[in-house]
Amino acid sequence: MKSIKREAIIEFEEKKSKFIGYIKPVSTITEAERFIGSIKKIHTTATHNVPLYRVIESGQEYFKYNDDGEPSNTAGKPMAEILKILDIYNVALVATRYFGGIKLGAAGLIRNYAKTAKLAVNEAEIVEYAERSIFILDYDYETTSEIETFLSGNTQKFGIEILEKNYSNRVTMKILSNDEIESELNKLQKVIVIKV
Repeated sequence: MKSIKREAIIEFEEKKSKFIGYIKPVSTITEAERFIGSIKKIHTTATHNVPLYRVIESGQEYFKYNDDGEPSNTAGKPMAEILKILDIYNVALVATRYFGGIKLGAAGLIRNYAKTAKLAVNEAEIVEYAERSIFILDYDYETTSEIETFLSGNTQKFGIEILEKNYSNRVTMKILSNDEIESELNKLQKVIVIKV
């Protein structure tokens, strides 16, 4: 199973119609819908904002798209076909189109929406999908340097993203990381690890 490495934006013009592709790796339907909503807010005057997401959440696949007013099966479906062919999951994609006055016809629409998806995926870079989870780390202040050394030394290996840090009588850190990190975290001394 594959996904994409990073968020990306692509843009091209076809017979005066402007196509902009926005793509983002996501882990949940909520995250996908929030991303799609944010793009629609940016492009309120666009002729079309064609949304699509393909997410595996709690072992269930959710694959949703529509044509956002384009003729039936000329926008969302060709983009979905690209994701199927490339076997890509956990991704949200929006193809924004500003009509340029020249009709593209059904074949032209299908070709250009598929092109938008393909270019966006290529720009975001295809990677092997790794299951990611949120971990909460709780530890004493004297363990801080050990934890920070471990995290900085393994950022690339486990795709670690620090979501938040709280300092009170103990340090609490919330991270997003590949699941393989769990056994390594459990080896750390004086750290309480909770997988969310």
